[in-house]
Amino acid sequence: MAQLTCQKLCVGYDGKSVLQDLDFEVFAGDYLCIVGENGSGKSTLMKTILGLQMPISGRILTGDGLRKNEIGYLPQQTVVQKDFPASVREIVLSGCQGRCGSRPFYNGEEKKLAADAMEKMQVASLAKRCYRTLSGGQQQRVLLARALCATQKMLLLDEPVSGLDPKVTAEMYALIQKLNYEDSITVVMISHDLNAALQYASHILHIGDSAFFGTKAAYLNEFPQVWQKDGEAQ
Repeated sequence: MAQLTCQKLCVGYDGKSVLQDLDFEVFAGDYLCIVGENGSGKSTLMKTILGLQMPISGRILTGDGLRKNEIGYLPQQTVVQKDFPASVREIVLSGCQGRCGSRPFYNGEEKKLAADAMEKMQVASLAKRCYRTLSGGQQQRVLLARALCATQKMLLLDEPVSGLDPKVTAEMYALIQKLNYEDSITVVMISHDLNAALQYASHILHIGDSAFFGTKAAYLNEFPQVWQKDGEAQ
């Protein structure tokens, strides 16, 4: 059974669609990269999957034991978010809010979950640091640790390496791949980096004039022009 199924999905704003009749499934352990031009509706699709906005039509179903409140989310950062005046530990702990219910405090289990996530993302030594004093790469690791507090099943990542230098970008991709491969966390990632998408993804959702969904191999067979002879994506 699929963890996530979109059926005849139409998404957009104010009743105006940007994506229509979208059908795809995501199974446990998949690494799905969503690619396409700017303004094609990738972030709108992700927000709709998360329930942050309603679909215009169609259905979004979760299964295989996944509930919508068990999906971790790493959004694109705004300038205001990058300057947020809280400690690293506070930021990561805030990922446990969905577990607290009506409790106004975090329990021991949630504090341990946050500590484990910081260790996994290699930011435990920064726990007392103010978030806004960190580098862009460190901030993204902190936000990924926060997302891990919400889930051990599925992560939705909206351009997680945007604005990072090549070295830090490679490190982030390696961390995400490790979560997928070693921890069996399903990854759904929006990316403008087609080369990285083809390197790491098991499946591709290409959004454009017409949508394509399938395995990486099927995508390369359908669009051979995106892959040059030397193995570099165009």
